[in-house]
Amino acid sequence: MTPPASRPGGTPEGRCVQAVTWRRLESPGTEHCELWESSAGPLLTGTVVLVSEGLPLLVRYTVSCDPDWHTREARLVLHQGGTRRTMVLQVDDHQRWWRDGRELPELRGCVDVDLSVTPSTNTLPIRRLGLEVGQARDVTAAWVRLPDLSLERLEQRYTRLSASLYRYESAGGAFVAEVDTDAQGLVTHYPPGWERVATSEG
Repeated sequence: MTPPASRPGGTPEGRCVQAVTWRRLESPGTEHCELWESSAGPLLTGTVVLVSEGLPLLVRYTVSCDPDWHTREARLVLHQGGTRRTMVLQVDDHQRWWRDGRELPELRGCVDVDLSVTPSTNTLPIRRLGLEVGQARDVTAAWVRLPDLSLERLEQRYTRLSASLYRYESAGGAFVAEVDTDAQGLVTHYPPGWERVATSEG
């Protein structure tokens, strides 16, 4: 079996729907994120600057989705302490996952990618599920932990509490947070992690 073809890199094609700046609440950090739309589907790009293990950490990422918000590819470039590392994840129509061209059977069936350093990937299930107020759904994500770039399956649950507010649970309720969002499904407030400090529409 071979991984799906990679999309070309570089500047996204299409239209930038919205740009946001988030501030990290737990520790020093900030992110610039853009939501793009294209004929292939929505795309998220972000640049995250954090302090991790006492060292400056810079992460650039791109997450490409199909028109129904299923993850198709995630590209990450990480800089820390003079070291540069990269990772490319690709997903086919059968939810089979590859990392840098090697299939990862343990992630088969995961629908979303979840990057630990950004609130942007919460937008993926929020937009795909289209929950009504009071509805809840379970999803399974491929969780990317940084800075070590390790991967694991993560069971998650989203419950829509109001027009903008969701309860997010993971690992069987070991972690619970209420996530406030805007009309695009982008996070505005995600205690104890992030809050939005600026936004602009494309």
